[in-house]
Amino acid sequence: MQFIKRTILVTGASSGIGQACAIALLRQGHEVIGLTRNCAQFIVSHPKFTPHQIDLSDLANLAANLKALTARFPNIDSIIFAAGRGEFGHLEEFSLSQIQELMNLNFISISFVAKYFLPTFKRKDVSDFIFIGSEAALKGSRKGSIYCASKFAIRGFSQALRDECAKSKVRVSLINPGMVKTEFFDHLNFAPGNEENQHLNAEDVAGAATYIINARAGIIIDEINLNPANKVIQFKK
Repeated sequence: MQFIKRTILVTGASSGIGQACAIALLRQGHEVIGLTRNCAQFIVSHPKFTPHQIDLSDLANLAANLKALTARFPNIDSIIFAAGRGEFGHLEEFSLSQIQELMNLNFISISFVAKYFLPTFKRKDVSDFIFIGSEAALKGSRKGSIYCASKFAIRGFSQALRDECAKSKVRVSLINPGMVKTEFFDHLNFAPGNEENQHLNAEDVAGAATYIINARAGIIIDEINLNPANKVIQFKK
């Protein structure tokens, strides 16, 4: 492991996995820029943490917003893509706009951000793209057609991008967590079990992300799959 101080952009850093990643990185001494669509949601306060507000789903203004971001933070050398949301149901229950919005946030915006930063990252001594995928990227499931599609897209994208970057110092990694006990499930009608072996914690995923960030130069952690020991789904009344 190498503990070189990095400047890391974390999307979705105001809650859940993104927030846990930001806290873990700050504890290790890294500089963290936390991206969210509403900076008022941040509870992280640290001298090496800076919040920055961008709505990733606003694709029309994303390029301009990223230009302003990099002008403010030119030293960014890694990104953890933790922003996203879940919507589940039978395909015919989705409107066309719901399908588009979910794909825009969970995949299209990610590809835009990666494309924007890639030329700069290729000039760094070492840089990381870390995508937070899902167990939904490994196997399709009922009522998950659009969500699974967005996560399958991230997995294919990361695999192809990793191959494209093989001769550079850009490392591309993917973390596929199972059910993580976070606010992700607040608006859904199901959630993981409450016992410690029935769900992941956001800190478990953050541990995998920091392991990748701190891995010595010259190696790439392609993909990490994380799951609770005993998968339990409970439905809300």
